[in-house]
Amino acid sequence: MPEAPRPDTFLALAGITKHFGAFTALRDVSLEVPRGSLVTFLGPSGCGKTTLLRIIAGLETHDQGRIVQDGRDISRLPAIKRDYGIVFQSYALFPNLTIFDNVAYGLVNRRARAERIRERVAELLKLVGLPEAARKYPGQLSGGQQQRIALARALATAPGLLLLDEPLSALDALERVRLRGEIRALQRRLSVTTIMVTHDQEEALSMADRVVVMNQGRIEQVGTPQQIYREPASAFVADFVGKVNVLSAVAEGGGRFRVGGLLLDAHAGAAGVAAGTAVKLYLRPEDVVVNGNASEHANQAPAQVQKIEFLGAFCMVTVRLRDAQEQPLVVTLSRHSLDRMALDEGAPLSVALPAECMRLLA
Repeated sequence: MPEAPRPDTFLALAGITKHFGAFTALRDVSLEVPRGSLVTFLGPSGCGKTTLLRIIAGLETHDQGRIVQDGRDISRLPAIKRDYGIVFQSYALFPNLTIFDNVAYGLVNRRARAERIRERVAELLKLVGLPEAARKYPGQLSGGQQQRIALARALATAPGLLLLDEPLSALDALERVRLRGEIRALQRRLSVTTIMVTHDQEEALSMADRVVVMNQGRIEQVGTPQQIYREPASAFVADFVGKVNVLSAVAEGGGRFRVGGLLLDAHAGAAGVAAGTAVKLYLRPEDVVVNGNASEHANQAPAQVQKIEFLGAFCMVTVRLRDAQEQPLVVTLSRHSLDRMALDEGAPLSVALPAECMRLLA
């Protein structure tokens, strides 16, 4: 029998599997979502994250598995009998209805009193920062404002679960950043359990209490944003979440690895790898130590600047390790560090690859 969910679990998925003909969209997905948390489903297109959200909502049926929400088995309940509000990427507002009527839609369907509807709509419009918008129509609002109204409508019936399906992907970059902060602040204020689907890693890391990384219908890793980024459980997670350097190496035994002419120590995941085994070493660009500070670390190597990419407050510097079969390495440096070291293309420099930061991943 499956283990009982933890006491703080609001939503529990057990063995969710979904087939579309011969294609398997989800494979034995199990997950617990803590009460009051914001959890993001993160992964590339086609990984199954939206299908999983739709199954939770009852908009799609699953072939196997069980869904329990707040102690109630909702596995086979129709969508209308489930306790959630949902916000779509396309806003899905009714263009012929005023903002007031859009927000009030769920309350009207539940036959709430007219006075209660007026109070609740006013409360929600104030909550999302659009208290004067009641008499306007969706076409009179910007994309960001329409998404705020969609959020207000989803919250109108005070659902136990809020589902967000790529809610920010149709917005421009500045509006996305602004609105993700507002959604996170609102979610914390209301303590509503929230699941958000996104393919944007920055969005997931900045907003979530827990990130669920998905790939080919399976969960690769579940953890806090810090765990997902700093302690990736697989090569896929390391490569998909943030930038990472990958060095081809051969194990020498005792936690040491040869990369061309370099002999490197690596701590994380390196124990017990047999000598002669071909492996991949993973290292984040910001963990590479450059020039003066390199002498304080093991795994030092001479290198040469190949390319500098200016990204505003920081730069991505591509270097080639001279003794490592000329394998490229990307280093993150602040603009001030770059100026201080007077680095330019072709310049020599010394780098160190801290052993405690390198990971061996399958």
